[in-house]
Amino acid sequence: MRRMWMAFLSIVIIVLISVPGVREMGFSPASAQSRALAPPVSLMEEKRATAVTSMEVKTEPAPAAMLTAVSSSSQESVPSIEQKKEKVVYLTFDDGPSKLTDEILAILEEQKIKATFFVLGEHAQKSPEIIYRTAEAGHVIGNHTYNHKYSEMYESFTAFWNQIKRTEEILREITGTRTSLVRAPGGTYGHFDSTYFQLMEQGGYQVFDWNVDSGDSKRKGVPASEIIENVTSEKLEKEMIVLMHDSAGHEESVKALPEIIDFYKQKGYSFEVLSPEQKPVQFSLSKKMTDRAAPAQSWIESHVLPNAALFGPGQPLYVEAGGVQTKLAAGEYKVDQGQLIVPLRTTLERLGAKVSWNADSRNVIVVWGELHLTLDPERGTARRESAEVPLEIGTDRFRNQGGALWMSLRSLLELTDHPIISVTNTAEERRVQSL
Repeated sequence: MRRMWMAFLSIVIIVLISVPGVREMGFSPASAQSRALAPPVSLMEEKRATAVTSMEVKTEPAPAAMLTAVSSSSQESVPSIEQKKEKVVYLTFDDGPSKLTDEILAILEEQKIKATFFVLGEHAQKSPEIIYRTAEAGHVIGNHTYNHKYSEMYESFTAFWNQIKRTEEILREITGTRTSLVRAPGGTYGHFDSTYFQLMEQGGYQVFDWNVDSGDSKRKGVPASEIIENVTSEKLEKEMIVLMHDSAGHEESVKALPEIIDFYKQKGYSFEVLSPEQKPVQFSLSKKMTDRAAPAQSWIESHVLPNAALFGPGQPLYVEAGGVQTKLAAGEYKVDQGQLIVPLRTTLERLGAKVSWNADSRNVIVVWGELHLTLDPERGTARRESAEVPLEIGTDRFRNQGGALWMSLRSLLELTDHPIISVTNTAEERRVQSL
């Protein structure tokens, strides 16, 4: 009986070997015998073994696209970069600053989160100290035009541009830096045509709308409960840009803020500030919107196209004086009518001088080696310790910008006995060498 069984098994093996394609599939007498003697395997394990066998015997090189597909499919359990990206909410406040802004800043400080404030130029002029406190706390300042008057700014692109530039300079005077972040009053829908979008982008600006409207400006006195409901009922996305207001009359927005923050924290969101590096959220063009007449090409070439360079990396400024060299980054100095304008204290201290402010006399005291110099910005004088009569240099030599005293670099070096001997300007850097 045993001999008959062995003979039958041999015949089966011979038949299988002779069947076309079996050998190519990796089947051999040895493997047949091992399968016959091996313990049973689950259906899933058998499918996996068959797949591996098929991949191993393939002799032709796989196309690159297929290799990519195989590689990605073999890593299905590993999250992609996009999948790993956390959920982010951007709290934004429009139309300030006002007395309510400080209340919002206190809440944000307590919660240890940052926000973005799109401010009006006319309000910033009246309350520069609030702008300064906002920036010092690490929040981001954005441009919301000068006066928020639709009839003026949306009459033509040049009118809108002038409001943006006016506010930009006001903010630069306060903070010492420019902002390229812009929010159009009322949002871009129904206000921006393709010309507005195109020229703002060419000018180096990023125009941000929002995807969560708190509704705190739909009418006067919207209650905090309604504001909270408007925010928390929105469909949750990976990036949420929340529109709120910190201008006068929005006390209910301040009341609603802690609960809104708590809502997003419970949903696993982190809080960030808007930046020029990210793609702006923008409304689509209104179908009812017709393109306004574009500005003259000469105006675009003289105003818009060069403007983008203001937000670029720019050239660093290297200053050498008394054998010491320091560097001012592009945003740390300015060029005005061919003159290099620098922050007095920062520049001198980096070069090794000691600079102090006498609050009683409102004078700047500079000690640099054997030099003892007193500068009086209000009288426009400079006096050496050994001199009896101060030197009249004029009040126009001094500029108060963002709470700091600025001067032309040439005047500053000459007053401190370091006259300039060479100035070079290349595409990569500016360099000033003095004695």
